Amino acid sequence: MTYALRLMKYVLRLLPIVSITLLTAQKIDSKNVEASMVKAMEWQEQHPIFTSSPTDWTNGAYYVGVSKAHESTNNPIFSSAVKTMGYVNEWKPWDRFYHADDIIISYSYLYVNEIRKGMVDLEPIERFLVDHLYKPHPWRDGVEGTDQQILWWWCDALFMAPPVLTVYSKITNDKSYLDKMHELYLETYELLYDKEEHLFARDIRFLWKGNEKDLKEENGKKIFWSRGNGWVIGGLALILEDMPEDYEHRDFYLNLYKEMATKIKEVQHSDGLWRTSLLSPESYDHGEVSGSGFYTFALTWGINNGILNKKEYTPVVTKAWNALQKCQKENGMVGWVQDIGASPEPASADSWQNFGTGAFLLAGSEILKLNQ
Repeated sequence: MTYALRLMKYVLRLLPIVSITLLTAQKIDSKNVEASMVKAMEWQEQHPIFTSSPTDWTNGAYYVGVSKAHESTNNPIFSSAVKTMGYVNEWKPWDRFYHADDIIISYSYLYVNEIRKGMVDLEPIERFLVDHLYKPHPWRDGVEGTDQQILWWWCDALFMAPPVLTVYSKITNDKSYLDKMHELYLETYELLYDKEEHLFARDIRFLWKGNEKDLKEENGKKIFWSRGNGWVIGGLALILEDMPEDYEHRDFYLNLYKEMATKIKEVQHSDGLWRTSLLSPESYDHGEVSGSGFYTFALTWGINNGILNKKEYTPVVTKAWNALQKCQKENGMVGWVQDIGASPEPASADSWQNFGTGAFLLAGSEILKLNQ
């Protein structure tokens, strides 16, 4: 082997190390991050969207992002938006007491309660939570022949309800909300978590039973939806943030978070974003912002809280944030968001949803803290 060839091979072996070092050392301009977040929220506020009600889950997820944006920046433009929203909605969740989706709007109400004491009427929230946890409904016992086998029968529910119950337990100093949350969370975990892949099936349709009837990708892999798992790990970060350090079941959530974080890191695409089908990136070979935004938020949160190795994960989230910003148009709109759904589907530069903007804001809220 010639000297030149040996030198080339040596340089090629070094390139990944050099790349990681450069990415790790790269500083993110906090002013640029905040400016992108402001533009995203301003555009979204001018283009309101919700499926059924201004208190539905799409708005709920969006305003979690707005709340976290304010918490990170202390910029009054964010607090003004979330306070106005809550006031107009009279601090009420939507109507479906049995449906976890209709709980998440209360996360922002409870945030406003922290920053502006006396402004929020907590009574509608408490009434809704008590009904959700204890009032009879067929979902509670399971509906034969349907997806509704348990109360939280779809993985998205683990973002929609548990963070609110964790916060409410904290502010009321009532552990019963946390204990009931844990009971219901375990039901979903046991039903939908794949302990080999360390990912969640979206619902029972996608459970792998090892037979010909299993839903699978063309490459033969199991179907794991990016946003679905984004809901879960994003929810885990929110739960752990407010869960007492001495809570007896905290290690369960911490270990689950670490397992999922390792897997999510492994399946990140080279461009920094994640594909809508995590184990079959070729199915829709483009990045998708809602899942990627939740992953960026959750992984950066883990770095900022000393749970994930900073040197190992900083390149992951830096690359992800830079890629997310490329999905934002000059007017502030955040594109490449898969539409409302329950399985992997394509997106485009012009596809947007308010929950996608919420995921973008969540990501930025933690990225801002990364180099502090």
